[in-house]
Amino acid sequence: MELSFFSMISHASLVAKIVLVLLVLMSIASWALMIQKFFSLNAASSRATKGIDRFDKAPSLRDAVQSLGADPSSPLYYIAHQGVVEFNRSRELGNSSEVVVDNVRRALKQGAASEMSRLQRSLSFLATTANTAPFIGLFGTVWGIMNSFHSIGLSKSASLATVAPGISEALVATAIGLAVAVPATIGFNLFMGKLSQVDTLLVNFTGYFLNRVQREINAHRPVQRAGATEL
Repeated sequence: MELSFFSMISHASLVAKIVLVLLVLMSIASWALMIQKFFSLNAASSRATKGIDRFDKAPSLRDAVQSLGADPSSPLYYIAHQGVVEFNRSRELGNSSEVVVDNVRRALKQGAASEMSRLQRSLSFLATTANTAPFIGLFGTVWGIMNSFHSIGLSKSASLATVAPGISEALVATAIGLAVAVPATIGFNLFMGKLSQVDTLLVNFTGYFLNRVQREINAHRPVQRAGATEL
């Protein structure tokens, strides 16, 4: 069967061969991307989970932020960095506690959005492969069938022995197109589900960070008692 398969490929037209080469390249690229995303998204989820646990158990905001410094590759590291920079900037400008919290919230949301954008990078290629590979394969099939009917016209014979080889060669393109599209579709859906989990972790982290900021501000806020101010 291997000889039969490669024989059909070798006798295909130039356009059909170009289509098959394109589909093979798309398959290789999509599988490489899926392998890379599998490890990177699993690592991001694991690091985010561990980072949130360390952050939540730290006694103070300073200690909580320092606990994330041990893992710069964690998606929480950049988000925390953005939050700390904005927190320090707002405090230095003498903004009120409400303004500080609001500014930090926006900085954390921007940091989380940047991290999600980084993790989603290149996934559009999988979606493109899943959507276009069957049609590329179908184009190769249609082109092959056109050549088959042209050959039938030249040979003036419509017997099954004359028609079958050309149509078989043409259908190979559709089969390969589906073989490229199905894994890409499955991988894209799986990774989008994993990204949703990571996004939930990042949203939870921004909430933990804001709670820490609020407690830090309240800890340094003057306390009013019986008309006197105590620091």
